[in-house]
Amino acid sequence: MIKAIILDDERNCVEVLNYELGRLSNLIEVVATFQNPLQAFELLKTTSVDLIFLDIQMPLLTGIDFVKSLQHPPSIIFTTAYRNYAIESYDLDVVDYLLKPVSFNRFFKA
Repeated sequence: MIKAIILDDERNCVEVLNYELGRLSNLIEVVATFQNPLQAFELLKTTSVDLIFLDIQMPLLTGIDFVKSLQHPPSIIFTTAYRNYAIESYDLDVVDYLLKPVSFNRFFKA
């Protein structure tokens, strides 16, 4: 079972991702969802996760800076509306880069 968290500042996006991951509940367990990256940091201090679904554009901290600040980041799938961060994201060894709105087929492939 893959343990995952969702981090996106837009509640609607968190809900959609959580719903889609619920369709894969035999593969992925959503440990927590966050709209605030600082709260996600707190969880990661005490809880190990395998995967983060991570928005890039957030008010307090970008998803890219979030990943860079982790000593041992888990696997990352960026979920964003912006194409222009794709190249930089692959320098961070992310698993995938999903453009919003994400179709279930593309989501499942990631």
